[in-house]
Amino acid sequence: MDSEPVAAQGYSETKPAPAASADSNIDHAASIRYWNSVPANANVMLGMLGNYPWYTRIDLRGSKSFLSKVRRLVPRCPTEGKLKQGVDCGAGVGRVTEGFLSHVCETVDAVEPVEKFTQVMQESVLKKAGVVGDIYTVGLEEWYPEKKYDLIWTQFCVGHLTDAQLVEYFVRCRQHLTDSGLVVVKENMSTDPNGLDMYDEEDSSVTRTDEKFKEIFRLAGLAVITSELQLGFPKNFKLLPVRFYALRPKS
Repeated sequence: MDSEPVAAQGYSETKPAPAASADSNIDHAASIRYWNSVPANANVMLGMLGNYPWYTRIDLRGSKSFLSKVRRLVPRCPTEGKLKQGVDCGAGVGRVTEGFLSHVCETVDAVEPVEKFTQVMQESVLKKAGVVGDIYTVGLEEWYPEKKYDLIWTQFCVGHLTDAQLVEYFVRCRQHLTDSGLVVVKENMSTDPNGLDMYDEEDSSVTRTDEKFKEIFRLAGLAVITSELQLGFPKNFKLLPVRFYALRPKS
């Protein structure tokens, strides 16, 4: 739902779902209420990340490194310079856009359901400079792209969509990529000992397994180019694993 606060899932305890279908517990209205209770302030967002400002540094550095590797794997994708058009899905107040996507894309659109978060982006320096393009105040389950993208970046937000909604979202993403465009998903991974998705009552979200993500991608007609874990987080904090997936339409 939004990349800043949802990242805090990496610092909180989630509960194993009593049944295999953890996504059946998702309540979109409850999710919006939760995130509307969070102040739309970048410093507060860092506080929500466990008062660990180093988290953002490691997170953004890992994203930059991963995208650099992926660009070399995609035919016709330029390996240097900026991509023309990107979109930050689950943008929050724009942490990922400001710290990463604006450095790798000429223009970055934003998708975020919480209006007070998108208002921060509307008033940002990057918006006034034209780096931030169109801002859509809508949930991913209701976002229908209106243009083609070179990069659709989706981070710490898909836990608020049911499995079926997530398949439909990725189908729309697949249909709105440029010839060399790609989708990148960056999400927390379930650590349930029984290999199940985990439901978090606090913000009404699901943390999925690697197997579940791969099945969803398959159903959406997307192929995993490469995938890897985000490295660099101190082990003593016992954070949930964070994994990248680079996706392209199946040939």
